[in-house]
Parts: sequence; structure tokens; C-alpha cells
Amino acid sequence: MKNAVCLLSGGMDSAVACAVAENEGYRIYALTFDYGQKHAREVAAAIKLARDFGVEEHKTVDLDLGGIFASALTGKGEIPEERTLEDIKEQIEIPRTYVPARNTVFLSLALAYAETRDCEAIYIGAHAVDYSGYPDCRPEYFKRYQEMADLATKKAIEGKRIEIKTPLINDDKAEIVRKGVALGVDFSHTWSCYSGTKKACGKCDACKLRLGGFKEAGYKDPVEYER
Repeated sequence: MKNAVCLLSGGMDSAVACAVAENEGYRIYALTFDYGQKHAREVAAAIKLARDFGVEEHKTVDLDLGGIFASALTGKGEIPEERTLEDIKEQIEIPRTYVPARNTVFLSLALAYAETRDCEAIYIGAHAVDYSGYPDCRPEYFKRYQEMADLATKKAIEGKRIEIKTPLINDDKAEIVRKGVALGVDFSHTWSCYSGTKKACGKCDACKLRLGGFKEAGYKDPVEYER
């Protein structure tokens, strides 16, 4: 059986990416990061999802990125709220919720984990449509990261490259919802909201994109919202 590392944040995108890996016949080694994010509830969600998928192993890594990187997700800055879907999708400036080099940090640790567990692939739920303006979610970024991974790992040098898989890269939120439903993902076990409240706020960019995706796909979001 093939082995793969899945970056499982606890959000809907990572859950669907993990479901795709399972459907493609991979034994899953899940990797979650508790990096000081305000929405740390997603870590608890990742634990539930790992159980849902029956992963081979689930590792949660503690990283104090809040003490190093400036971001509204890890620091004292305000998280943008009440923006329209159109504003979110058409924005030019990188939002305050961007965490510098987050995917590079996460993928580097995933690459080491993949070598340790003799994995052939790493799955990440990034997508370039409805992606909130993060530069490390673009196809060209992952292409370049793959080139680096092919140069930097023992497995690749020996002819057994670790493939960086982005199965949702060309999907919008509605397509991700549909794909997750088809694969049996329990979306009630996922958490997308940037706030740390008991219920999802319904106001932040992540909530707006998620709610818009469910509405367009024709499904009701099973997560509770404050509004």
C-alpha cells in the first residue's frame, strides 16, 4: 500500500484533500500544526477528522509562529470582517491574515516526515480559486517547491521522489464542497472560522468563503454560526 503525508489543519479544504488521498489508495500519515493561531479550534477538528479517516498515524506539532511572524491570525491585529464575497475574491493586496511563509514551513516539516515514514506523496488542500490572496497557495509556488524537494531529499536522489499533491488547486469552494460530499467527508467535524469563538462568526473571510461555497453547491453547512 502507498503511503502519504496529509497536512490536516482541521479545515474543510484539508479534510477533502485527505479524503482524496484515501480514495486514491494511500495509507495516511496526518500532520497538524498548532502554531499559535487564534482559531486553535481547528486543531481539535483535525483530531476528529483523523479518527474519521482512520489514519495510520497523526502527529500534532507545536510551533510558536506568533512569536516570530506578524499576522492577524497569530498576533493582536484585527481579523477582517464584513467584507463581501466579491471583495474577498477580487482583492489585490495580501490580507492581514497571511502568515509569512506558512506553507513553506509546513511543507518542509511534512517533507521530513514523509522521508521518515517512507511516503510517496504529500497532500495539501491549497487552492488557487477563492484562495484569499495568499501567495503560497498558487500553482507556480507548488511547482517550484516540488523542484526544491526533488533536489533536497534522499528519496528523490535515489529515484523515489516525494510528490507534492494539490488535488484542489483548481477548485473553488463549491467544487470542494461537492467533492467532499461525494467522498463522505463529515463537514460538521471541520472548522474554518478565523475566530476562537464557540460558534463560527459568519463574518470573517474564511466564513464568508465557506458559506458561499455551501450555498453555491446546494448544501447546508452543518457548522453552527453566531449569525
